[in-house]
Amino acid sequence: MITDYWKAYERILPADKRVQSKAKTYHIEGLNSMIRHYLVRFGRKTKCYPKSKEMIA
Repeated sequence: MITDYWKAYERILPADKRVQSKAKTYHIEGLNSMIRHYLVRFGRKTKCYPKSKEMIA
């Protein structure tokens, strides 16, 4: 399991199953951002959102 350096992971995941690496999580978060961009309803409204009032309401 690849994690960042958040302390809560130490209590949840055993040390032999945990790899702490910002480089690996950076790549995964970049992919997640790209997926959210194309699946608009899961994304941040600052990247892509419907312009019509019917869709927003």
